[in-house]
Amino acid sequence: MLPLYKKYWRTAFDIGLIALTVFLIMFVSSKLYHIAAPVFLSFLVFIIIEPLAKFLHRKGIKKAIASAISVLMFLGILIGIFFGLGVILVSSIVQFQENIPYYTEMIQTQFNQSMTFLHTQINALPESVINQINEYFEIVTATLSNWGKTFLGYLITMLSSFSTFIGNFAVAIILAFFLSVEIDMWRALTKRKAPKTIKKAYMFLKDHVLSSIGSYLKAQLILISITFVLVYVGLLIVGTGNALTIALVSAFFDLLPLLGIPVIFIPWIIYLFIVGNTGTAVGLIIVLVVTMLTRQLAEPKISGNSIGVTSAYLMLSFMLISLSIFGIAGVILSPILLILIKELLQQGYLQKWIHLPEDEFQSSPFVIDKPAPPAE
Repeated sequence: MLPLYKKYWRTAFDIGLIALTVFLIMFVSSKLYHIAAPVFLSFLVFIIIEPLAKFLHRKGIKKAIASAISVLMFLGILIGIFFGLGVILVSSIVQFQENIPYYTEMIQTQFNQSMTFLHTQINALPESVINQINEYFEIVTATLSNWGKTFLGYLITMLSSFSTFIGNFAVAIILAFFLSVEIDMWRALTKRKAPKTIKKAYMFLKDHVLSSIGSYLKAQLILISITFVLVYVGLLIVGTGNALTIALVSAFFDLLPLLGIPVIFIPWIIYLFIVGNTGTAVGLIIVLVVTMLTRQLAEPKISGNSIGVTSAYLMLSFMLISLSIFGIAGVILSPILLILIKELLQQGYLQKWIHLPEDEFQSSPFVIDKPAPPAE
C-alpha cells in the first residue's frame, strides 16, 4: 500500500483540495441565499428586464425611464399570468362547488354499502381474527396519521416559504430596477478596481458557463411543458373534466422537490376506487404512469444535453448527493456546478491543477477524446 500512497499522494491532495473548494462554494452560496435572497433574485430579474431597457436606451430614452418601462412591462406580464391562472382556478372551484351535493351523495351511498358488507363479513369471522384485524387497523391508522402530519407540515412550510419568496421577489424587482439604472457605473467601477484574477474568472463564467445555464433553464421549461401536455391530453381522453386546470396545477407541482404530480393523482385515484368509479381510476393510473415514466426518462437526457453531460447516471447521482448534503439549494446548484466542472475540463484547467503520476495512464483522464469517425 505504501508505494501506492507515494505514487498518488499528490493526485489525491489536488483532488481533495478541489473537492473542498467546491464544498465551501456550495455551502457559502446556500447560506448567502438564505441571508440575502432578494439580492440573488434581483440578478435574475435584471437579466430579464435589461435587454428591453438597453434597447430603449439605444433609441434615445433615458436609462432610468427605459428601466422603469421594462420593469412595468415585466410586472404587467406577471400580473396577467397570475390573473389568468386565478380566473381558471376560480371557475374550477365554482364548478366543483356546484357538484359537491352529487359527490357527497355518492360517497355516502358507497360508504353505507361498504359498511354493510364489512359488517356481514366480520360477524362470520372468529374472534381471534377480528382482534388481529383491529390491531392491524390501528397500526395502519397510526401510520397514515403520521404521514398526514408530515405532509401537512411540509405543506405549511412550503406555503410559508412561498409567501417569503413573494416578498423577496418584490424587493428583488426594486433592486433590479436600480441595478439596471446604475449598471454602467458598476461595470466601470469593476473594470477599474477588480483584480485581474476576478476579471479572468468572470470572463470564463460569462463565456462558458452562463450560456449553458440558460440552456438548462430552457430544458426545465421543456420538461414542465411535457408534463402539462401529457396530463392535459390524458385527462381529455379519460374525460375527467377541468383538464386545463388540473394540468396547470400538475405542471406547478412538477417543479416542487419531493412532491410532483403523484400528490394530486394518488388521492384522486383512491377516491375514485372508493366511490366505485373504477374505469376513471384506471385511466388516471395510466396517465400518471405514462407521465412519470416519460418525465423520468426525459429529464436526465434533456437536462444533460443542455449542460453537456449526457450520462443520466452521473446527472442523477450528482443531484441526489447535492440534495443529501445541501438540501434544496444543492439541487439548484448542482447543474451549475456540473456545467462549471465540464467547462474546466474542456478548457484544460483540471489538467493543470491535478498532477497525475507519470507512466500510469496511456491517455490522461482529463483530456476529452474526440469521437472516432463513423465507419464507411
